[in-house]
Amino acid sequence: MKSVVTFGELMLRLKSPGVERLLQTPQLEATFGGGEANVAVSLCNYGLNARYVTLLPDNDIGRAAVRELRGFGVDVSGVELVKGGRMGIYFLEAGANQRASKVIYDRSNAAIAKAKPGDIDWKSVFADAQWFHITGITPALSEGAAALSIEAVSTAKKMGLHVSCDLNFRKNLWKYGKTAREIMPEIVRYTDTIVANEEDVQKALGIEAEIDVTSGELPVKKYEQLANEVVKRYSNVMRVAITMRESISADINYWSACMLDDKFYVSEKYTINDIVDRVGGGDAFAAGLIYGLNNYNSLQDALEFAVAASCLKHSIIGDYNRVTIEEVNALMKGDASGRVQR
Repeated sequence: MKSVVTFGELMLRLKSPGVERLLQTPQLEATFGGGEANVAVSLCNYGLNARYVTLLPDNDIGRAAVRELRGFGVDVSGVELVKGGRMGIYFLEAGANQRASKVIYDRSNAAIAKAKPGDIDWKSVFADAQWFHITGITPALSEGAAALSIEAVSTAKKMGLHVSCDLNFRKNLWKYGKTAREIMPEIVRYTDTIVANEEDVQKALGIEAEIDVTSGELPVKKYEQLANEVVKRYSNVMRVAITMRESISADINYWSACMLDDKFYVSEKYTINDIVDRVGGGDAFAAGLIYGLNNYNSLQDALEFAVAASCLKHSIIGDYNRVTIEEVNALMKGDASGRVQR
């Protein structure tokens, strides 16, 4: 396929070692990450052409981030290094057992939050692209970033690209006077494929569903009803994929997904014990779905690839899903033994 373009914020990730509390010891592990960049990295790992678009500060940290993305094979021609602004930071404390993980954002006045419509030449960015992926995180950053996101999806649709949006509701980001329910429906009107969890749909689009993710077995029928309500309200949407996470503790999750397309599909369910790092799991699912939809004839197989890829992400430290097609396919075929490969 032609290039996939992703657009969003790249951040500096500062994590306490292992499962320590933040600053329990005077050390933090510094890496990079961000929803849309995570998707681009995964797609390049699968052999696709992925271009990442963002604005970063023109300093040593911004340039280091660009070098790392380039090292994964990501096309960084759409990354603009700008004077002023800064790189956003998020602090991560990994949970354990009954102690939940914790994320603290420090991303005010980031370079991308200062962006506005007209700052990116979307026609040039999309010139040789087939697919555009965005998330609900970017329009949550600022009024300018929201307007730029709407400009991006509307231009992508006019140019004939397939648009996917991971709704990714983040309650701690919507602070500039607009709510997700005011902005996200406008983006969804230009979207072909929606990726979300049940909370994202409810908080971003205002489509309610009585789903208790802590009650044991998830009510798949209610997920189907939720997906049907989305396509009922937004006739342009051709596909809704919803991840289903049953969180037993910070270490143990059941992981699966469903998808409404020509019919309703439900994936294999994985029991994930001893989670290494769940951050980026949803991005790994989104990237796996984009790859699967463009490389499998079966929609069921496309969904299974996405779920298996994101399952494996829980074993990888850092935002990026550093797995191969062969590893994902092996898990899809039932090889979950974890035996040493010699």
